[in-house]
Amino acid sequence: MKILVTPTSLCRDREAPSLDPLRAYADELVFNDTGRPMTEHELIEALPGVDAVVAGLDDYTAAVLRSADALRVISRYGVGVNNIDLAVAAERGVVVTRTPGANALAVAELAIGLTFSAARSIPRLDAGVRAGDWVRGDGLELTGRTFGVIGFGAIGRLVAERARGIGMRVVAYDPMLPDAVFEGAGVERADLDDLCRASDVVSAHVPLLDSTRHLLDARRLALLRPDAIVINTARGGLLDEAAALAALESGHLHAVAIDVYETEPPSASVLVGHPRVISTPHSGAHTREAIVRTATQAVADVLAVLRGQATPNAVTT
Repeated sequence: MKILVTPTSLCRDREAPSLDPLRAYADELVFNDTGRPMTEHELIEALPGVDAVVAGLDDYTAAVLRSADALRVISRYGVGVNNIDLAVAAERGVVVTRTPGANALAVAELAIGLTFSAARSIPRLDAGVRAGDWVRGDGLELTGRTFGVIGFGAIGRLVAERARGIGMRVVAYDPMLPDAVFEGAGVERADLDDLCRASDVVSAHVPLLDSTRHLLDARRLALLRPDAIVINTARGGLLDEAAALAALESGHLHAVAIDVYETEPPSASVLVGHPRVISTPHSGAHTREAIVRTATQAVADVLAVLRGQATPNAVTT
């Protein structure tokens, strides 16, 4: 039994107790040594003879999956499965699982942290003091403003709860949920365009699908209130980066804060380095607590599938 572990946060601490069940079960436990998500070519070379993968942000393309002669399960260390060809996985009999909710609190807290950082330009002020300057900011107060939450799943609800806690009005969009969910959370339901029109801050918390790519495009960014803040801790393709840059340059947006990018690492991003953009390295799930919760759940799913047991976290069967 051979199991591959690829998430960079797990590969840094290979003796983590959360991996003990894998060590006890597998004949061989191998790790991603690259320090980044593995490329298609690297996965094709690594997967022959591998029975299971605890997967990070690597791309499991059709070619990768067809090169895996023994693979039975890909357990995503996280919730996004847009980088896995689910149709080919199902065709090959590979069960794909994910870890919903395990990192929700960590991502929600980062979204709120980025909101404060963007509103008050905290990174710029810090950099100025470090450089020996004594700069003044022209930040925004958040209390009394409107926070728009796009996607009202586990993360979106935690973000809304925290935004309400700092005195913000919250409006939310999620066409998949009944009205009672919004009413129970004390937020106002809105369609997406109306949410944008109402929002001083908008934060995206939906998966990346064909229907959500560039959900925040030039038209919707223009609907936001003047001096609005855009937060994206979900998936890079949700935000049209070129359109966001144009909205910043025109003065329509106060700031953009992003943890995810259209391409990662974001060497080609037009937003990185802009003075009113805050950039973090896809680190929403990287708290000590979330790493343990997510790893524990991902490992449990691997073992369940290998033992022929059902798991509620499967997205393919």
